[in-house]
Amino acid sequence: MIALIGATGRSGRALAAALAARGEAFLPVVRDAARWRALGLAQPPREADLTDARALGAALAGARRIVSCAHARHTPAILAAAPPGAALVLMGSTRRFSRWPDAHGDGVRAGEAAFLASGRAGVMLHPTMIYGAEGEDNVQRLAALMRRLPLLPLPGGGRNLVQPVHQDDVTAALIAALERAEALSGTLVIAGPEPLAYRDFCAAVARAAGLAPRPVLPLPVATLMALAPLTRALPFLPRIEATEIRRLSEDKAFDIAPARAALGFAPRPLEAGLALTFR
Repeated sequence: MIALIGATGRSGRALAAALAARGEAFLPVVRDAARWRALGLAQPPREADLTDARALGAALAGARRIVSCAHARHTPAILAAAPPGAALVLMGSTRRFSRWPDAHGDGVRAGEAAFLASGRAGVMLHPTMIYGAEGEDNVQRLAALMRRLPLLPLPGGGRNLVQPVHQDDVTAALIAALERAEALSGTLVIAGPEPLAYRDFCAAVARAAGLAPRPVLPLPVATLMALAPLTRALPFLPRIEATEIRRLSEDKAFDIAPARAALGFAPRPLEAGLALTFR
């Protein structure tokens, strides 16, 4: 039996729909059963809060494979509650490689360390920025910003690299990892097929959204971080956090050859993914 933790989150919903479409039997483990039922999928859920060890253990009873789309900081609780011998597929994040400390990245690093120390069969997948999920706002917020600004202010002119990955490719990687879970170990990065400068990513988003790419206005990171709080006061602009701007000042480019070899991972080109997102 497959137990799916975090089945009502963005990646969890996408994975649940894909498993159901394949006719796979799985057990959704959710905090809010009503929210799960609202998705319209037939599988009856088990309710458990990830901070309730007894309820989580009962919800995972009998699972042979466990896939978690919850934040990686919950990994120690999942490991403690999982049946002996169950293989795990866990979602991390490439935020664990960031040089900027924050609670999100710290939680991923702690979860990864707990998983690797456990010796359990399975894998933790570290996706880069995910776009194209139902309800995601990464590229949608960027498109909304460009609809309102004639110039695009970017730290350092937007020359740092990004490698976004489409939600459908993340889902495919999770399914492939589930199929091979007992034979896997360690971690894998899943990202788009190749990195590109953030300014070029913005131009691709603009074209996909039916906009002309905006000229880039290079500004220092500190200046943009200082201006970020203004987006909370200006209702015509999407809200942007200072920490988001700071992360744009580091490259996020990764080797996905290990994921290709281990999972048959074959992510779609950015233009194809954006066409799906804005169709």
